[in-house]
Amino acid sequence: MAILKDNGLDIISHSAEQTERLGARLGALLQPGDVICLSGDMGAGKTVFTKGIGQGWGATSPITSPTFNLVHTHRREQDTNQLYHLDCYRLAGAAETDTIGLDDILDEQGTLVFEWPERIEAALPKDRLWIDLIVIESTRRNVVFEGCGERYVKLIAEFRERSYGHKSPGH
Repeated sequence: MAILKDNGLDIISHSAEQTERLGARLGALLQPGDVICLSGDMGAGKTVFTKGIGQGWGATSPITSPTFNLVHTHRREQDTNQLYHLDCYRLAGAAETDTIGLDDILDEQGTLVFEWPERIEAALPKDRLWIDLIVIESTRRNVVFEGCGERYVKLIAEFRERSYGHKSPGH
């Protein structure tokens, strides 16, 4: 069941497979330059959701946790766009984003997916899609989308319409 808000969406996922499918639906809608921030406790499903994003986006390599490398870059067959999957868990703050080359990555205009974005929030673009994954039970997650900026409000509206057949007010 989805709860509809003007700039957001609140969904209960009942399994890891459903969480991955939600990510795939979102991934199919992403464009170069999009910034997706996945926040949640350890084990909340951030990497599972990102695996789905990669599938929907068309990544040719499997999505795995970038905890040790911090950044994984993925390509797809139909064009030269890149998907950057960044794990900020080991970063102590925005000042450490130089260690992952964040400015260069942002300049590339690829699609960016951040895990643990709250650790470097000050360095992130203000316009972004913020997704909180909240553990309810061992298999259930509350997935809360919040669009910051016009692009992301429209992205949520398109995701909502394709997933649930609901248009948001004014769209």
